[in-house]
Amino acid sequence: MDISALIPAYNEEKQISGVLTTLIKVDYLKEIVVVNDGSKDKTAEIASSFGVKVITLQENRGKAAAVMEGIKHLSCEIVVLLDADLIGLKKEHIDQLVEPMLNDDLDMCVGILENSSSIAEIAQQITPTLSGQRAVKKHIFYQIENLEESGFGIELALNKYVKNYGRSFQVKLNNVSHVKKEKKFGFLKGFVKRLKMYLDIIRTFFLNLFN
Repeated sequence: MDISALIPAYNEEKQISGVLTTLIKVDYLKEIVVVNDGSKDKTAEIASSFGVKVITLQENRGKAAAVMEGIKHLSCEIVVLLDADLIGLKKEHIDQLVEPMLNDDLDMCVGILENSSSIAEIAQQITPTLSGQRAVKKHIFYQIENLEESGFGIELALNKYVKNYGRSFQVKLNNVSHVKKEKKFGFLKGFVKRLKMYLDIIRTFFLNLFN
């Protein structure tokens, strides 16, 4: 089965090279797509230098909207969804996400960050299945109403849908971590972005209570 990789990215010029350096070495990926979500830096130019497809949104629309825009441009049924700011990502981690999808007829495989080199974000300490690292059947994205409006709550929405209507699996991705938002953007701006992320997750949680 053909496999795509999708990376939504916003102002990730300092981090995205590490992720793409790993992905271009994974020979079974049919396509790698980066969605540049209205970045103000050189994210798009750096991604393009790796020879991958780059889709640029003219304004920052949020994670879920960027993912859904990318999904429209993918031709494969299995989508490996990754964050652009990962540290320590290796081919073996991609293998861990993909192999259960091929062997067990799953709808989603979630990568739990384990033994990372930095302190995990609070949200993932409490609910590790909110990890943005996962392999998902493409048709799942189209089954969830208003998914593009969920922002950073997209993982929560995917989790709920697959729990109710599909099959999922979890794998531990050892020695993979994120660059903390406070380090990327400065303490105050990073804190505001982190707060927005938590609010998106909380909003999606309550919306899903009634759906």
